[in-house]
Amino acid sequence: MRHLLLVLLLVPAIVFAQHDTLAPEKVPASYVDKIGEKAAFIDKQLDKKTDKLLSSLQKQEERMRRKLARKDSAKAAELFGDTKAKYDGLRDKLSHIQSGSYNASIDTMATSLQFLQQNGIAKDVTQSLDKVKGLQQSFAQAESVQQFIKERRAQLKEQLLKMGWAKELKQLNKQVYYYQSQVAEYKELLKDHKKAEKKALEMLSKTRVFRDFMKRNSMLASLFRTPGQDGNAASLAGLQTRTEINNLIENQLAAGGPAAREQFRNNLQQAQSQLNSLKDKINKAGGNGDVEMPEGFKPNNQKNKSFFQRLEYSTQVQSRKGNGYLPTSTDLGLSVGYKINDKSIVGIGMDYSMGWGHEGIRKIRISHQGIGFRSFVDVKLKGSFWLSGGYEQHHRAEFKRWEELQGRNAWQQSGLIGVSKVVSLQSKVFKKTSIKLLWDFLSYRQVPRTQQFLFRVGYNF
Repeated sequence: MRHLLLVLLLVPAIVFAQHDTLAPEKVPASYVDKIGEKAAFIDKQLDKKTDKLLSSLQKQEERMRRKLARKDSAKAAELFGDTKAKYDGLRDKLSHIQSGSYNASIDTMATSLQFLQQNGIAKDVTQSLDKVKGLQQSFAQAESVQQFIKERRAQLKEQLLKMGWAKELKQLNKQVYYYQSQVAEYKELLKDHKKAEKKALEMLSKTRVFRDFMKRNSMLASLFRTPGQDGNAASLAGLQTRTEINNLIENQLAAGGPAAREQFRNNLQQAQSQLNSLKDKINKAGGNGDVEMPEGFKPNNQKNKSFFQRLEYSTQVQSRKGNGYLPTSTDLGLSVGYKINDKSIVGIGMDYSMGWGHEGIRKIRISHQGIGFRSFVDVKLKGSFWLSGGYEQHHRAEFKRWEELQGRNAWQQSGLIGVSKVVSLQSKVFKKTSIKLLWDFLSYRQVPRTQQFLFRVGYNF
């Protein structure tokens, strides 16, 4: 949307250099391919999610129909009808849908490809352009599906509550919410421009010829005629200008007396405050205004993310101080956690203890002082505090060959439970710091007894 507004609404400014043409070599050669790849990926994922949702809803309605038919066959036929025919009809309808509501990102992608093709700046644009049009169709189909399930849920809601089927209604609400959330995430993904896309759009937006092309050929231009687009002033007849609106407001405030302006300002501030509050609620619920507020359940914002997007990596570094300038050993740890939901993380990791020797900085001798494996669970308590626990096994003795690690007696067990505090970091590499205080309740069984309390600092990236 940002790039489209830049193209269509840019106010002419005095600049040192104004480009009217665009050299082909200034547009990244990979721009056309990157656009096609992005469109094809999102199109495939969106189609997969839509098919999965419709299949799931059809099975759910069929289960409810059979359940109700055992008690009241006439009511089941009235409420659910022929489930298969209904969803087959919907799928057939979706195959004929071509366009939906306006999407600024798709408009920018399609129009920029058309511009590059017509001006001979890029070749083999047709395939990428077809992929963008296919994505536009998929979003249109998604809109139709969302409208269908919204109406279907409204039809079933009252009847399901009357029959005491709150569990079935909750499941239906979840499916509707997560599908809407996934579609909204794909729309946001369109706005995430990689290096080649960003450079190409920046170069295009600086040229007058491209801005004029957008005014004449974009989807938005076909919906709203912009000033000077067709040279016909009659197309703007009846539209109020910003000056006319401002004058109208001023006249109304002047007629209301001295207190009217202050009242108008207070009302405006209250309206802005309420709007901001509503935006915050929407962001907490789903992060996008296209997503309805969840009904009867608390959403899991991790559900629509891929497996790798739900992984969280962390590293730990801890040294044991020696008598000289160097530490006697340094423990290096690496862990990977999987976010079950926004408040629960489970994971595994390993650590390695590297020795530095005992004779100071003049004679460093690196040795293997130990190795360990761990599993952990973190559950959010409140704010930045988490409940942490885990099970670990460590080989604390020095070893020179991997065969020395095979004896079970050389391994020590640890059962940990404690609290941790997470602190956000302003760093390009690390996102946050985790400070943990843990109690090893298995330390009393070890011979010799190991350390009871552990203090750890980890860095997430």
